[in-house]
Amino acid sequence: MAIDTAFKTLNAGALRRLALCTPLAVLSALAALPGSASAATTTLVGKASGRCMDVSGNSTTPGAGIQIYDCHGNPNQQWEFTASGELRTFGGTRCLDAKGQGTTNGTLVTSYTCNGQANQQWRYNANGTISGSQSGLCLDVTGASTAQKAVVQLWACHGNGNQVWNRSDGGTNDTQAPSIPGNLKVANLQCRSVTLSWSAATDNVGVAFYDIYHDGQAMASVSGSTLSTSLTLSPGASWGLYVNARDAAGNVSQASATLPITVPQCSADTEPPTAPTGLSGSVAGTAATLTWKAATDNVAVSAYDVYRDDAKVGSTSNLSYTDSGLAASTTYRYAVAARDAQGNVSARSTSVSLTTGGACSNPVCSVSQVATDTDIPWGLVTLPDGNVLYSRRDAQDIVRLNPATGAKTTVGKIPNVSGTDGEGGLMGLAVTPAFPATDPWLYVMHTTASDNRVIRLKYVNGTLDTSTIQVLLSGILRNKFHNGGRLRFGPDGKLYVATGDAQNGANAQNTSGLNGKVLRMNPDGTRPTDNPFGNYVWSYGHRNPQGLAFDAQGRLWEQEFGDGTMDETNLIQKGGNYGWPDCEGTSSRSGGGCGTSGYIAPKHTYPTADGSCSGIAIVRGVLYVACQRGTRVYREVISGDSLTNVQELFRGTYGRIRTVEPSIDGNLWMSTTNNGDKDSTANNSDEKIFKVILGN
Repeated sequence: MAIDTAFKTLNAGALRRLALCTPLAVLSALAALPGSASAATTTLVGKASGRCMDVSGNSTTPGAGIQIYDCHGNPNQQWEFTASGELRTFGGTRCLDAKGQGTTNGTLVTSYTCNGQANQQWRYNANGTISGSQSGLCLDVTGASTAQKAVVQLWACHGNGNQVWNRSDGGTNDTQAPSIPGNLKVANLQCRSVTLSWSAATDNVGVAFYDIYHDGQAMASVSGSTLSTSLTLSPGASWGLYVNARDAAGNVSQASATLPITVPQCSADTEPPTAPTGLSGSVAGTAATLTWKAATDNVAVSAYDVYRDDAKVGSTSNLSYTDSGLAASTTYRYAVAARDAQGNVSARSTSVSLTTGGACSNPVCSVSQVATDTDIPWGLVTLPDGNVLYSRRDAQDIVRLNPATGAKTTVGKIPNVSGTDGEGGLMGLAVTPAFPATDPWLYVMHTTASDNRVIRLKYVNGTLDTSTIQVLLSGILRNKFHNGGRLRFGPDGKLYVATGDAQNGANAQNTSGLNGKVLRMNPDGTRPTDNPFGNYVWSYGHRNPQGLAFDAQGRLWEQEFGDGTMDETNLIQKGGNYGWPDCEGTSSRSGGGCGTSGYIAPKHTYPTADGSCSGIAIVRGVLYVACQRGTRVYREVISGDSLTNVQELFRGTYGRIRTVEPSIDGNLWMSTTNNGDKDSTANNSDEKIFKVILGN
């Protein structure tokens, strides 16, 4: 109860008596009032010390330090967890505060005037730790001391006794997520703005925030009392809008149904660009490189389309394009057309004919289509006989493909798989090198109606034996997007698992949780004893990783979707923190940003418009990165701990590319994800699987 309200409950005599008291005595008297804030307060007792979290010197002065002290129950040891994530004391007049909005190890915490900022928002976790919403760090007794007056600070969460706080009220972590927001509507749709509204979600404690997204990218966050907001749009975009509800404990609802919108252009434009001029080309082995002069347009040229023998084979915003994997000793005719943002296309340039060399001397020697599918190929593994197994995300089954004949055989459907009306479903696959002769287990990551999980089942005589299913790890939070999904066995014999943050960045910094991580487990699902945090977590601070690959030195590389700025390729270190949500690639977003002590920088970044990269593969010391929005594959040479000689392959040639995997003969498998990849509808796609023969 606020102090002014509490005063109104006192009679005049009581007010005169309180006027003669010290401020602390006033607070003590108010705390004793029926229905005052103290009714919902608790002491926080350190597990290691047995002492209480205490405002030093009983001081009500803003900025007073926090320590541990023998428990006595006075107001400076009484704490209230509020629905907005605050940790209040002194009858609700002061809030626990990360000093100076610090987000680094050793930041002190104080009792300060409540202001609603992120450095005053806290979460009581299931293991008894208390983490800061802004920093992701835990309340920690300095030096693991148990002594009277030992100082409380922020430190990386590890869950040892000096970070565990027992509550006298018996309270536990709020783990119940809000219900799903509904009834999305738009009003006043214009070329750069729209008003989105929705109906309220419910929660056992209270909805603190609503987070608004389009297609997995964050757009805005508003308070839990707000049910509409104005959004900034991009002219001509086709987006799917949806809303998540979030409570003060950080629990996030499943996403609302998607509301598709088509954004109008700001003005009608029917004038096409001029035709490109000066087209010329050169040949190196079986690759042709084209260059041309810029076209002009009344508004702007947005892209150039490249035609080979009158068939469109690629698009680029540059003034050059390399067409790889051509047949040897063959003549091809090329032309280029310019295109503006409203789809007006110019006449084609004057054509040029180029003849390839007699042998391949290029990074890519040839590309051949092996199969098509009406669903989305997601995970893919190579069998010793040269066949492959791949998962169909929305159809929820696994197919064996014979590349020599193109024949496909369904080997089984995985039970209990559920879509998310986004990017969840049947995802990553992995096998050990002994598969299937002496190790018949196929490892699978998939979404269920309640979580993401890792299972294994036996592949026997060419079919899946679903009676052998073992759930190795469950409870990985799911959402419409940001489910991660890639699996990879390391040279150490351990299984590595990429998990997304489930559209809640706070998950990525919580080392006690499974989301926004690279996880590591034994093949039977048990936890390796040498994992850095005593659980499954191997690295953390990830947003939505979907690429894992080991190089010849046994090092793990990871590919991660950014939000709206940049994607990133990381070289993973045991126990490493890769910065999300404070840092996106090399772009600071919140808290201490990318300069935060301990954050590990990526080895390479990509603008999201050129990226949205998913799977990666390493073949002969070269990293291949499959990109969706960027409609290309990046080829990057691993040199030491750097990525060098970065090249773009197939830009716009095959559309959105999700998966690349090494083939048994040292080349590359590649699959597309062009249609239906943002819903959970089975067989509404038209995808292709390619074999890429690599050269130098």
